[in-house]
Amino acid sequence: MQNWQWEKDAKEVEEKVGQAINRLKEFQPPGKIFLWIILLLVVFIGVRSSFYQVGTEETGVVLRFGSFSGFSESGLHFKIPFGVDKVFLVKTGRVLKEEFGFRTAMIGAQTTYTNKDLEEESLTLTGDLNVSDIEWIVQYQIADPYKFLFKIKDPEGTIRDLAEAMVRKVVGNSNVSEVLTTARAEGADNVQKELQAALNDYDIGVRIVTVKFQDVNPPGPVKAAFNEVNEAEQQKESLILQAREQYNREVPKARGVARSTILEAEGYAIERINEAEGETSRFLALLTEYRKAPEVTRRRLYLETLEEVLPRLEEVYIMDEKGSGALPLLPLRSEKKGGAQ
Repeated sequence: MQNWQWEKDAKEVEEKVGQAINRLKEFQPPGKIFLWIILLLVVFIGVRSSFYQVGTEETGVVLRFGSFSGFSESGLHFKIPFGVDKVFLVKTGRVLKEEFGFRTAMIGAQTTYTNKDLEEESLTLTGDLNVSDIEWIVQYQIADPYKFLFKIKDPEGTIRDLAEAMVRKVVGNSNVSEVLTTARAEGADNVQKELQAALNDYDIGVRIVTVKFQDVNPPGPVKAAFNEVNEAEQQKESLILQAREQYNREVPKARGVARSTILEAEGYAIERINEAEGETSRFLALLTEYRKAPEVTRRRLYLETLEEVLPRLEEVYIMDEKGSGALPLLPLRSEKKGGAQ
């Protein structure tokens, strides 16, 4: 965190100058030449240590005589040499990460993870007195580099201690099944909020970006049993979702069929009522005519009925009045092709 390349170079130059001075003392040149050499070396060291560079992801914190003087952005800057100004470089433009329960290791170009000998970080007691093995990360940014450097002695260690305390608090208020299944994301959000509140109380200039539970597992000896429970919970949720899908598909369909049946019934009822009213009006009209001329009306109804019935018959038999027999006649129904027979 406190890597000052220019001051390191200056110290190396000072060491070389000291060695050169010792050699000059042994050589014992004339007094004026020796003073000029010392003066030139002092000027060189002063010029060399008067400039420092701040990287693109860094912010420089400048102290003058041990007191805060200001910040410096990325680029090349001037400072008063010989320890008057001191510059601390802080990576404010980078998201920093703390890992718990595991560590990331680089082997060549391949990234590997290990959790060996980290059980003290990962094993956490839940609210129902079960143990869960949790691996999580905390990502944060340095919002105020001065507070991060000088408000507290060990800011990284403080962040780690507070993060562990908040995780154990949140997990301790939940049961093991919630921690392993449904409450994982909610628990991480609660840890992030409480951790940020605690860091704000410490006033160390840190902003939490995210808290994420990488992996949540039961301890090794009971892992198989917990996995079975987890699978059962997932199967339960799957069946519930399937039942809801079936419900959402069948209920609207049944409601549509019921509505259609009701509308058909209402239409049929209206049709039957209209037909009944029409028949009633027709019957009343015939009754009126019948009362005026009964014989004529009776004959007209008889003929109209015959006109409707006779075309449906294949053959017609007319009986004579004496009852001697029936006389077969040609069919009265007309054919569409070939004309009447």
